[in-house]
Amino acid sequence: MTETRDNSWFVRAPASSANLGAGFDVLGMALDLYADCGLGQAPADAQQIDAHHPGRIAFEALGGTGPMWMRCNIPMGRGLGFSGAARVSAAALAAVQTAGADGIVDRGDEILAYTAQLEGHGDNVAASLHGGVTGFVQGEFVSMPVGPTMAAANFVAWVPDVTTSTDKSREALSSTVDRADAVHNIGRAIQFVMAFVDDDPSLLASGAADRLHQSVRLPGVHGAEEALVAGIAAGAWAGWLSGSGPTVGFMCPPSAVESVAAALPAGGHAKLLSIDTVGCRLER
Repeated sequence: MTETRDNSWFVRAPASSANLGAGFDVLGMALDLYADCGLGQAPADAQQIDAHHPGRIAFEALGGTGPMWMRCNIPMGRGLGFSGAARVSAAALAAVQTAGADGIVDRGDEILAYTAQLEGHGDNVAASLHGGVTGFVQGEFVSMPVGPTMAAANFVAWVPDVTTSTDKSREALSSTVDRADAVHNIGRAIQFVMAFVDDDPSLLASGAADRLHQSVRLPGVHGAEEALVAGIAAGAWAGWLSGSGPTVGFMCPPSAVESVAAALPAGGHAKLLSIDTVGCRLER
């Protein structure tokens, strides 16, 4: 492609919130913060990517060559899928470079499989690649419909001033789970999915109720438990620890956004976001 030699186009992948409460390591939701990748020298608002960047590793693994750049407004280490979006956008950039404008679609299975392998779990990358609300387990991907009510909703993120490490957060979790807790989470995750299938936000609150990881992770983030309670009391349909944290995310009707944001504690700031239903794409 002759286009691959200039900056007139780039690949964009959205941020994500993973787990979504009970869907531990399975469910993900794409959000409208972005990691953009392009070929050649970086524009003024982007940075050149070196050999150690997670995006560069994904780019080369999918056959990409030459200098590349990234522009990203997804905060690092905050549970909003920075590394997943970076890897997806870079891998997709390689797919476009090697297979043309349809490379993201034509090599989509490769992009998903390899970035999930790099991440160690596929919930974030499935959402960043396909957009909307997704499920990914043992290599199998599914996409949930996003009806008009959910599409018009807002995602309010309480983003603390601290970062967390996904690897360290996982170390705190038990390697086994109680059968009752496993059954609980399966049922709740199905209920969360049905909220999107039926476009019914009344199912979200109980659908997000988790018994596998949040009780361990939330106390490790100062203010997170307070934020979760306050946001729901202020009118959010549901809330959960985004990924491994520290961000706490809330699904809200537009009418409740201001009250939810105002209720969140100090020690963090609120970001007003929406579901990205497009996923990874070529932008010109």
